[in-house]
Amino acid sequence: MFRRHASGSRTDAPVSHPSPGRGLTAVAHPAGSELHSAAAAVPGPEGRDPGGTPPLGLDVSTAHPARVWNYWLGGRDYFAADRVAGEQLNREFPHLAQTAQAERAFLVRAVRFLVGPARIRQFLDLGAGLPAGGNTHEIARRIAPEVGIVYADNDPAVLVHARALLQNPTLASTPEGVVSYVGADLRDVTAVLAGAARTLDLGQPVALIMLGILGHVDDYGAARSITSQLMDALPTGSYLAIADGVAGSGPVDDAQQRYNGAAAVPYHLRRPDQVASFFDGLDLVEPGVVPCPRWKPDASGAPGTPGAGAGPANEAAVYCGIARKL
Repeated sequence: MFRRHASGSRTDAPVSHPSPGRGLTAVAHPAGSELHSAAAAVPGPEGRDPGGTPPLGLDVSTAHPARVWNYWLGGRDYFAADRVAGEQLNREFPHLAQTAQAERAFLVRAVRFLVGPARIRQFLDLGAGLPAGGNTHEIARRIAPEVGIVYADNDPAVLVHARALLQNPTLASTPEGVVSYVGADLRDVTAVLAGAARTLDLGQPVALIMLGILGHVDDYGAARSITSQLMDALPTGSYLAIADGVAGSGPVDDAQQRYNGAAAVPYHLRRPDQVASFFDGLDLVEPGVVPCPRWKPDASGAPGTPGAGAGPANEAAVYCGIARKL
């Protein structure tokens, strides 16, 4: 489906589709697309709202996938063109925003579990995109201010935003805990681990967060290999958290095929059993690999994030799980 980051995108790219998963993959619209016209027509002054003055070097007059994702999640770091694109995409591919919200709701509950009962104090969050309300550092620090967090992304625009955002007191490192961004591609496991090791102690347990990112790896075997290599490098007591869009829902499958047909970097949905296979060799936390709204729902029954919804279509489209390395 599509996710928070934009794999292989350029800061000056044309209007992009967010990639179905937790991050976003840059995808130029087909010629004559209504979305391209709508976003390109946004006048300059409006492009500064609501994100304020954009970071130096960023063109915010056209939409960017990670900022569209941020808009869907109720974040603060999007601009007028991103809002226009997000609204248009939601009309064309409604499962994308639903996926974003379901994965974010799972992330909130997952981090609470990992910092609380599991007592994890280090996080490596891959394909992180831009922080929005309820991101990893916010949730973790409410419970344990000493948590250390590394966000990794390979999108140059995300990293420009990140440098600016790290100056914000709500995101910046504190004497108790460090927050950092690393520029690295999921497929380069060595670079991911080297970047993480500059902040985290990889000799101590780490929670590896991979939400909506594995579909960017088109080969199923390669995606399993990447996940295994990352977990092999982490010590006993580490955790793996995955959430991803899945195949099997007719309307979502059809929409995803239409999306992939226009996408420069398509996102590959996998069956629920294939998503479950990423946890092979690990000890799954109850209730196992399930639709996101069913993973340890809040006592109220709400998924944990406004707008996430727990309807049948959304349940069928996004699966998740957490497992511990023994």
